[in-house]
Amino acid sequence: MTGQQLKIERRREIRHAFRAAFPHTIPIFAGFWFLGLTYGIYMNVSGFSFIYPMLMSITIFAGSIEFVTVNLLLGAFNPIQAFTMALMINARHLFYGISMLEKYRGYGWRSFYLIYGMCDESFSINYTASIPKDVDKGWFMFFVTMLNHIYWFSGSTLGGIFGSLIHFDTEGLDFVMTAMFVVIFLEQWLTEKNHLSSLLGLALSLLCLIAFGADNFIIPSMLVILAVLTMIRPPLEKRLGSPASGAAPPGKDASGAGAEHISEDNKRTEKGGEQP
Repeated sequence: MTGQQLKIERRREIRHAFRAAFPHTIPIFAGFWFLGLTYGIYMNVSGFSFIYPMLMSITIFAGSIEFVTVNLLLGAFNPIQAFTMALMINARHLFYGISMLEKYRGYGWRSFYLIYGMCDESFSINYTASIPKDVDKGWFMFFVTMLNHIYWFSGSTLGGIFGSLIHFDTEGLDFVMTAMFVVIFLEQWLTEKNHLSSLLGLALSLLCLIAFGADNFIIPSMLVILAVLTMIRPPLEKRLGSPASGAAPPGKDASGAGAEHISEDNKRTEKGGEQP
């Protein structure tokens, strides 16, 4: 096969991965666009140019802290407070990163963007999606992450530009994201052979919700889930079969964070020849 033919084949693989990834991101588009518009409008009415939401949606790309940043920018300069608040709000990404170490490894420059652009929604799709064997996994996850980033960026920018002209009630639109996580959890429940990790995620999250309250339970629940699943992983793998001989698919916890890997090691099937 000539160099030109290799380029054509590579482009075909990339287009195929894009077509496979796009349908998974359509629910995200609905939520991100409305939330992004809301964020851009909020920045506009707070007195900021559209440049602010546009640049912040590209560089920060963390919806919750971007809303909080509006008040930080309007208040007194306090970098320690800003750092602490950002860490507390987005600490859950530490657990996302741990569970995606293997999945994001071995894709060259794409791995850097996958890490940088990982948000709740991209994590959920890339962690749970059943990627067809003929689709390049690296490009699939890259396009999921990139499309979600584009949705948030475009919504935030348009909201900042047309904020003074758009008047509509966005109350309740954020429930789109909650509904999406429920659907993802149910799909994972239907595909996994053993529900122990999912049931543990639900039970431990409920206990932490009761103990810490609705505003503070996410980080404690993730810590407890990570600790418990780490402790029971050896006997659970022994019961289900060793990772090399096959096991159940990975589980999900109730808050949308992925449980610790308890399944077989993921084998790279990417056609590009990149290895972990």
